Amino acid sequence: MKICYTIFLLFAGTIVYSQARQIPIDTAIITKHTTTVKGQNFPYTAKTGTQPVWDEEGKPIATLFYTYYTRDVKTPGTRPLIFSFNGGPGSASVWMHIAYTGPRILKIDEEGYPIQPYGFKSNPNSILDVADIVFINPVNTGYSRLVPNEKGEMPNNKLFFGINADTKYLAEWMNTFVSRNNRWESPKYIIGESYGGTRVMGLSLELQNSQWMYLNGV
Repeated sequence: MKICYTIFLLFAGTIVYSQARQIPIDTAIITKHTTTVKGQNFPYTAKTGTQPVWDEEGKPIATLFYTYYTRDVKTPGTRPLIFSFNGGPGSASVWMHIAYTGPRILKIDEEGYPIQPYGFKSNPNSILDVADIVFINPVNTGYSRLVPNEKGEMPNNKLFFGINADTKYLAEWMNTFVSRNNRWESPKYIIGESYGGTRVMGLSLELQNSQWMYLNGV
């Protein structure tokens, strides 16, 4: 199932441009890489894609884009797993991803300005050497979107936009992610920046009360 968007630009009553955009609701792409952290070189796997949020009838009502990094080890299920959020609340996880904890970061100086030639580099201070990381984009950030029903109607915004709604659907999504990726045995942590800090506090309670997921730290 895919969401299809068609954009029409009108000028003097004439259609001058048309573009169809499709966002897959449930998909994953896996690639292999190597990095060096604190002088130690090791291989890791990057998994990125979208995972749905379902309603009570089992129909997708949203899809969240994520990036999941795992160090290639013999017993991956026992490594710590960290869920990472940025703030906003309308912000994707991009800055926690490419400025702080991910295996690659942007080329910037000490004051945060880009360095030419523009691009990215390996992050010598990534936390991937000691823990696996999931960067999550909440609904309407990054590539994460609401999913219309068969009639083209969008879900009720109250299911997603609000402090309690935000933690409820994200906790359910995290439960699905942990189950799909066989990570229930892993110690679990959450990182939140700015509003992500507020989200972390709410998620800690929601995960414990509704999802039987007890965190090892925040």
